[in-house]
Amino acid sequence: ATAGQKAPALVWVHGGPGGQTRKGYNAQIQYLVNHGYVVLGINNRGSSGYGKTFFTADDQKHGREPLWDCVEAKKYLSSLPYVDSKRIGIIGGSYGGYMALAVSTHYADRIAGAIDVVGISNFVTFLTNTESYRRDLRRVEYGDERDPEMRTFLEKISPLNHPEKIKKPLFVAHGKNDPRVPVTEAEQIVAKLKKQKTPVWFLMASDEGHGFTKKSNADFLFYSMIRFVEEVLLK
Repeated sequence: ATAGQKAPALVWVHGGPGGQTRKGYNAQIQYLVNHGYVVLGINNRGSSGYGKTFFTADDQKHGREPLWDCVEAKKYLSSLPYVDSKRIGIIGGSYGGYMALAVSTHYADRIAGAIDVVGISNFVTFLTNTESYRRDLRRVEYGDERDPEMRTFLEKISPLNHPEKIKKPLFVAHGKNDPRVPVTEAEQIVAKLKKQKTPVWFLMASDEGHGFTKKSNADFLFYSMIRFVEEVLLK
């Protein structure tokens, strides 16, 4: 990667939303780097490891400040002399999957493509259908969909309600038995994109839950993602 031979790049968004991207070995990231990609793992507002104020800075503000942090990450990558600003994508899992969808929706002009793994496409349907044992905890984080004002905000920031804004290729992967983020979150966004003929890849594992844990499935998912980024970022 040089100024004369710029590389494609990915913004890598962790889940949680209170997770944390830390320095350390990650086989998937290392594979991408070894094959010519620049990867920026970010800790947007709401991430752990930076104190309580930062950790709670995203509460009931999703689709705003934390999303702006993802856009700034893309802006930072574009400023690097060895990165091709026209070939930058975003990838995320779980809450990071929502962020990938949200960038695809509200900032489609900023990215070349996106990968959403077990992500949320509509906060109202997510809160309605997630397992009951965790629903109240999620309402504290994202907002209570039963409150009319909050419901309006959640509907506004949900990618499912703005599919026409999604113009760039999207890869969606989900486990059929996911108790946290039901597979319907993937199915409903994929159905809308197919209807409007937006390029979308959909991978569903019938024997997985929230994430692909079986090695054969995890390998299949990863190499499918590699094929996707090759199609989107290398051409």
